[in-house]
Amino acid sequence: MSVRDEFDAWAADGRDRGMEERHWHTAKHVLARMPVEDGDRVLDLGTGSGYALRALAESTGMTRGYGLDGAPEMARNAREYALDAAPAADLGFVVGDFGHLPFADDSLDHAVTMEAFYYSDDPDETLREVARVLKPGGTFYCAVNYYEENVHSHGWQDTISVDMTRWDAAQYRDAFREAGLHVAEQDNVADRETDIPPAEEFPTDSWDTREAMVERYRELGTLLTVGVAP
Repeated sequence: MSVRDEFDAWAADGRDRGMEERHWHTAKHVLARMPVEDGDRVLDLGTGSGYALRALAESTGMTRGYGLDGAPEMARNAREYALDAAPAADLGFVVGDFGHLPFADDSLDHAVTMEAFYYSDDPDETLREVARVLKPGGTFYCAVNYYEENVHSHGWQDTISVDMTRWDAAQYRDAFREAGLHVAEQDNVADRETDIPPAEEFPTDSWDTREAMVERYRELGTLLTVGVAP
């Protein structure tokens, strides 16, 4: 199944809102670190429900936000959610390919992708495209919870029909540099909000031990790699 078909189905049955709720625990910390200033133009790559752009519109003075998604139903839903939650914000949602971003060279101040980069058909090409559209000094915040060091994520590929890329932290750094982006920082953003039951309640339906659940959420969390265009 294609990315378009897979995530059109998710949007149709409301799973886009579920993704938003699950990812918000770490996403809000990633977005708070972005140096978005008045007048900036921001791209959200793999926008899903558009929650990242809505949050940035509420907390920053960005001039224009663009949400790109490969699934038309996702983009349609995101457009509707934005009208309800941020009617005054200048947000646009488009259907597009991660490998062929519909923006001019050096035209965007910042880009962000929350839990979507690993769905790219060609992640190296995606990084080259991000580097192309960013202005000199522009930043790219790439957040993923599906990555090699997070052993608890390795089974996720079996639950979805779209091929996923599972890089380790070093591969992310190397790929950013190969695409022409400076690696400004890389760290793990912990999920401090997902409820973890006391030890005596384990095993649960999803977890054998409390230690494993603590590692997944409190320690590994989301891997954030920040690139800067030269």
